[in-house]
Amino acid sequence: MNAKRRRLLLAAIDPMLESGEQVEVTTIVNLRSVSVRRTAVFAAASAIMSGGAMAVIPAPAPMYLAMTDRRIFVFRANPTFARPEEHVMTIPRAGLVRTEIKERLLNSSFIVSSPDNEQGLKIVFPLVGRKDRNVIAAALPVAA
Repeated sequence: MNAKRRRLLLAAIDPMLESGEQVEVTTIVNLRSVSVRRTAVFAAASAIMSGGAMAVIPAPAPMYLAMTDRRIFVFRANPTFARPEEHVMTIPRAGLVRTEIKERLLNSSFIVSSPDNEQGLKIVFPLVGRKDRNVIAAALPVAA
């Protein structure tokens, strides 16, 4: 993320921060809501049916993601201008787990979920965002 985008995102997040809360990483990602069970069933079925050759490439809208020591903030990114358009969600980090990282040629992803909730959030990182992905992945434990 370039300096201008980071500065505008931090300005949008600043009023939402609690006392002592620090931003650890900011990045541009793509997000999709997923059902963990449905994703597992679909992955198994598509692998069996295609002999492992099937590839599905979604094109979701770009989002700004900022992770603090306590929460994850998501904003819709304006594709023309560098500023965040709309605050989409805030997720408390306590109790979050993730899947293993799935590496692809042009991107990588993992699914973040809460152990008591079947819904997950798939975070897709572009190739240039791997450093930020590693910081976020290191902060969230892998689901057992």
